[in-house]
Amino acid sequence: MILVTGGAGYVGSLLTQELLGLGHHVRVVDTMWFGDPFAGHERLQMIAGDLREPDPAWLNGVDSIIHLSGLSNDPTADFAPQLNNEANVFATRQLAQLAADKAQRDGKPMRYVFASTCSVYYAPTTSEQANVQIMTEEMPIAPTANYSKTKRLAEIELLRIADRSPLFVPVMLRKGTVFGLSPRMRFDLVVNVFTLHAWKTRQLTVHGHGEAWRPLLHIRDAVDAYIHMLNAPEEKIRGEAFNVVHKNYRVLELAHWVAEVIEENFGVEVRVKRDRTGNSASRSYYVSGEKIARELGFSADRGTSEAVISIWKALERGDFGPEPDKDPRYYNIRWLKDTLMSCAPA
Repeated sequence: MILVTGGAGYVGSLLTQELLGLGHHVRVVDTMWFGDPFAGHERLQMIAGDLREPDPAWLNGVDSIIHLSGLSNDPTADFAPQLNNEANVFATRQLAQLAADKAQRDGKPMRYVFASTCSVYYAPTTSEQANVQIMTEEMPIAPTANYSKTKRLAEIELLRIADRSPLFVPVMLRKGTVFGLSPRMRFDLVVNVFTLHAWKTRQLTVHGHGEAWRPLLHIRDAVDAYIHMLNAPEEKIRGEAFNVVHKNYRVLELAHWVAEVIEENFGVEVRVKRDRTGNSASRSYYVSGEKIARELGFSADRGTSEAVISIWKALERGDFGPEPDKDPRYYNIRWLKDTLMSCAPA
C-alpha cells in the first residue's frame, strides 16, 4: 500500500487517481480543507487527518510514502508562519521518524518521497541582475523566504533521520512551478492564472520588469516523477535531491507565449501589458533538470500549450463556475484565510 499525504490536493488528487489506475492500494491522509475530490473506490482509503499529529496506524500495511502535505506557496507561508513551520518541517519530521521506526521493526526499506521545490534556489533580482545562473542539486543553498526555508529545513531533517536509520529511504523532488488541470484546481499558479485572466479579460498584465526566470512543470509530469521514484533503484535515490523541470521561462516571455497559444487555437487576441509601476525586484531562478535524466532516465516533456488549451476549454465549459477568479476555493491563500478566520474565536 502507498500512503499519499495531501492526496486530496492539487497534485495529490491527480496522483492518487493515477496510482489507483495502475492497480495500487492507496491510503490518503489529508486535512480535507478543500474537500474530498474522489468518488468511492475499493482500493482507496480516505482519512481526514492532520500530519502535525500523526497516527502510527496510518502506516499499517504501507511500504512507500509520498509526502505532499503542507503549505505550498509563499503567500500562505507568509500569512501563517507558525503553521508553515509546523506543517512543512515538524509534520515532515514526525511522519519520517514513524516511517524509519517501522522500517527498523519490519526489517524492510521504507521509501519516503518528499515534495520539495525549486524555489529553494531563488534569490531577489532586478532586471539588470537577471542573468542566467543554472541551478543544480550540487550547489549550496540557503533560502530565506518562509516557504522555501521550511522546505529546505525539511530536507535536512529527512537526511538526519536517514543517517540514523539505514532502512529509511528518503528522496527529495524539487519541482518547478506546476501547471495544468487537476480535480482540485488552482488558479494561483502562473500558467493557470495567466490562462484564466486571458479568458476573463483578454489581457495579461506582467508586473515589474518581467525578466525573472521561472522553472515550469506540467502536473502530469509531476505525477509521473513521483511514480518513477517508487520503482527507481534504491541505491540511486536514497538521500538524493532531484530537480524536476520541463523548461525555464522569463515571466514576460511566458505571458506572450500563453497569448500566442490562445490566439492560434481559439482565434482570441490577448493583449500583454507590462505594469512598470510594480515592484522592480522579483525572485528569479533558472533550474537544470539534467541530473534526474542522467541518473534515473526521467524527462519532463509536457509543455505549456497542452495545459493552456485544456484549461481554456474547461473555462468555456463552465467547469469552475461563472466567476472562478472570485471563488476562494481555487486560491490557497484566500481559502486559508477563510478557514483560519472561520476557526478563530469570536
